[in-house]
Amino acid sequence: MVNPSENLINLCRAAVEAERKATSEPYTQEGWAAWMKAAETFQAAVTAEAGQEPKQSRLELEQAAKKAVLHPETGGE
Repeated sequence: MVNPSENLINLCRAAVEAERKATSEPYTQEGWAAWMKAAETFQAAVTAEAGQEPKQSRLELEQAAKKAVLHPETGGE
């Protein structure tokens, strides 16, 4: 079972919130910059965390973090 860290979940939450804000307004490069940066930070953190001992599947770790953020009613399960 893959368990993302609280830090990873918080970074995912920040990326999701930045996406919601960016897509709620007409597109501008400046308007989407925060979302792109937050997504990049989250992806880098997923890669780093997946490489730590014990090693975890990067894909499963990313999916678990997103599920915890996007579907909290299921407890991330």
